[in-house]
Amino acid sequence: MLPPVLTYPVTRPEERRRTRVPPVTPVPRGAHAGTRLARAVVVLALGLFSLLALAGPALAQSSTPAPPPSSAATPTSGAASTSTPPADGISVKGTLRNAAGVIAGAQVQAADSGGAVVATSTTGDRGTWELVVSPGTYTFSVVESSLPDGVSVQGTVSRSIVQGQLSTVVFSFGEVRSSTEIPFAERFLRVAVDGLRFGLVIAITAVGLSLIYGTTGLTNFAHGELVTIGAVVAWVVNVKFGVQLIPATIIAIVVGIGVGMLNDLAVWRPLRRRRSGLIAQLVVSIGLSIGIRYLILILFGGRSQAFTDYQSQVQHDYGPIQLTDVNLATMVISLVVLIGVALVLQRTRIGKAMRAVADNRDLAASSGINVERVVLFVWALGGGLASLGGVLFALSELAGTVQWEMGFKLLLLMFAGITLGGLGTAYGALLGCVIVGLIVQLSTLVIDPDLKYTGGLLVLIVILVLRPQGILGSRSRIG
Repeated sequence: MLPPVLTYPVTRPEERRRTRVPPVTPVPRGAHAGTRLARAVVVLALGLFSLLALAGPALAQSSTPAPPPSSAATPTSGAASTSTPPADGISVKGTLRNAAGVIAGAQVQAADSGGAVVATSTTGDRGTWELVVSPGTYTFSVVESSLPDGVSVQGTVSRSIVQGQLSTVVFSFGEVRSSTEIPFAERFLRVAVDGLRFGLVIAITAVGLSLIYGTTGLTNFAHGELVTIGAVVAWVVNVKFGVQLIPATIIAIVVGIGVGMLNDLAVWRPLRRRRSGLIAQLVVSIGLSIGIRYLILILFGGRSQAFTDYQSQVQHDYGPIQLTDVNLATMVISLVVLIGVALVLQRTRIGKAMRAVADNRDLAASSGINVERVVLFVWALGGGLASLGGVLFALSELAGTVQWEMGFKLLLLMFAGITLGGLGTAYGALLGCVIVGLIVQLSTLVIDPDLKYTGGLLVLIVILVLRPQGILGSRSRIG
């Protein structure tokens, strides 16, 4: 009798024999591995066959000589070339722009060393043009007859086109200047105005640092990161969320106020309650500065990022002085904010409490002033001013770009300014920062502009040697 698993419930014996299930033969262990190996070989063979099938036409095309140049124009970005782009061609781009705006429909030519025109392009609606030429030296020119009436170009531009380098050609429009030499007095005046602007920006960021030192005695090395945070937040709101830069700056100031208060509540107030020494707090501020800076590097990235608004500013003449709208607005905003801070210190109750705590902390506490509340307000004020200063610094000094270590670069000049003016005094910080800004910018008349920040270090050294208390500081503090 067959087992129940191998039988069906039928009545006829002959049908039962016909439906008998054959025995299952076990598969050897190596059979599955052999099957997988066979499948891998088939897939590899098919892949090689496909690769050869795709590479064959490409190899045949590369071995075929390039066709001779045709008379038909080849469009490139709204531009037309007089010949087929060479195989080793390099893209050369540019934008035709004068004081009235972009120039569309103009023709740009590239001529080789023999004077033969090798490529021609026509500017598009945005004034952009593009040519593709082989490596070498070319003379780029704008066809005068293609320019609008009343527009003239200042000659040609010669460039050496090299593989791997960015190739951009800029043409100048208008009348050719008979002399590019600017009198020294006029240059001095322009640089002095730039120094005043730069000094006001430094003062915006350094006033909070000076007030924090005056009320707590802390030399906060992490204050530069508050500057960077303000600029980064404004960039994120402006670029990522599409908000105009002025509202984005207001949001950045609010965030800076919150970060300043969080600094005091989470780090510095517990350290003050534990009566930590100023040296220990100084070390903590250095570590906090490094941590925040590299956290910004991780989240923001190491490349400079530009704001969406207020790019490509045009300089306006105010007599012998030339200023862009952004630089003029930076000076006006800085002056208004600094005057507002001075009025708060002189006329308001919290301002008088801040001056009292800065003068003598214990005496202020004994007279009924809530010292911790005053210190918290100082941190909030310092964070908001640092955020505003970060946006103004990015717009006026960094050509509208944000950098991950911009606050750290400005920190030395902030310390130089408050040391020169007098540690712990808001008015001394204002005066010292303006002087430092003037020194830094005027130094470009005699040294390389890339080395101008070293002037702040020299000021710091000289002041610490000759007058450590600063211009408006006192020699000793009572209390």
